Amino acid sequence: MRAWLALLLTVIAWQASAHSAPSTPVMVRFETSLGPFTIALDSERSPLSAANLARYAADGHYDGTIFHRVVPGFVIQGGGYTEDGTEKPARDPVPNESGNGLTNRRGTVALARGPDPHSAAAEFYVNVSDNINLDPRPDRWGFAVV
Repeated sequence: MRAWLALLLTVIAWQASAHSAPSTPVMVRFETSLGPFTIALDSERSPLSAANLARYAADGHYDGTIFHRVVPGFVIQGGGYTEDGTEKPARDPVPNESGNGLTNRRGTVALARGPDPHSAAAEFYVNVSDNINLDPRPDRWGFAVV
């Protein structure tokens, strides 16, 4: 068994609703084989990205997925593959909100995407260090922190 398989994800609680006040963060709790963690989504500064991740969580999309990309000192990424390596189907991507003022600092969560800046769907990553190089610059899009 590969080490990355030990990070099996299961969403065990999704708090708040789509009708929450914009200033109330949406809380998503993940249960992993290495213990739980909870993330707060900033629905005010990242409304499309936060709603996207919250919907995937509420729909049970993350249940049984793994962290398939673990880069020490950089990020852990998950939400797109099952334990046997099967890619889970995703909805249409959301527009990139990387210019929202949130930064890829240690402990923040952002939507993963491909080379197309508007290709983020179900996958997300947790910054395990300050990764300001993933923030937008005047000459390019960044990765949207939720």
